[in-house]
Amino acid sequence: MTLVPDCTLMRLRKRKRCFPSCSSLRKVDEDEIYWRHRKEDEELEWTPNSTHLISQLTQCFTNAMVGSRSWIGGLFNRTTTKRNDKFVDYPLIPIEEERLQRLQERLQVPYDETRPDHQESLRALWHCSFPNVSLEGLISDQWKDMGWQGPNPSTDFRGCGFISLENLLFFARKYPASFHKLLLKKDGNRATWEYPFAVAGINISFMLIQMLDLCSEKPRCIPGMNFVKLLGENEEAFDVLYCIAFEMMDAQWLALHASYMDFNDVLQATRMQLERELSLEDINKIQDLPAYNLL
Repeated sequence: MTLVPDCTLMRLRKRKRCFPSCSSLRKVDEDEIYWRHRKEDEELEWTPNSTHLISQLTQCFTNAMVGSRSWIGGLFNRTTTKRNDKFVDYPLIPIEEERLQRLQERLQVPYDETRPDHQESLRALWHCSFPNVSLEGLISDQWKDMGWQGPNPSTDFRGCGFISLENLLFFARKYPASFHKLLLKKDGNRATWEYPFAVAGINISFMLIQMLDLCSEKPRCIPGMNFVKLLGENEEAFDVLYCIAFEMMDAQWLALHASYMDFNDVLQATRMQLERELSLEDINKIQDLPAYNLL
């Protein structure tokens, strides 16, 4: 069941949208999107009928948007549940099975602010993000500059766990130029109300877990099945895919001329494009994805 936070004002109605593909910036056929959602009767939409909307959005956007109490998380749970009705069994070679199991074990690790290794990872993320700025502490208003909910980032990891921090840290270390470009919003004509970088990153981690059906014993959807093959070729495939997805999301944001209230549409468009690319027949390694060139 999708749970909508009390702090948001939403309404439900039927609609169809045209989204641009971020890897080619071409227009996606409306019929294709309608076919993807032909079993979907309703979609969440914002209704700005309050003078306090902006302050409410600020609180809701940055207040643990992933997990069972999240309207974004609920939306993705709804879409993946319907696809899971059609399960096709398929064999895994030993290396695929081993790496999938290790990835699924990572998903089970919560962020623990008392663990020294988790604290060190959080400090490392800060130093990768702002190498010339000294961090005052793991609880500090400085974290808001990175797009966290408040002075204690640990409160934002509750819905997606330690892997969401690992994803951000991998992005910062592996592709520092891309990471800082998105963190500092360097490209394009940005909206007045931008998405908070860190919280957006947590939502991307959650979106990928849902999209790839990683909480099942084996992924049941075509993108997830193909992803397991990429994982067998490269154990860092999930982390690299995260970086690709973040770039795709930002490209969608710019292509749609999105503003603060459009984040759900942007994330959904990103998911649809990733699903299309992961469903291509000639994808044998993560570098074969068309959107890999965004990095």
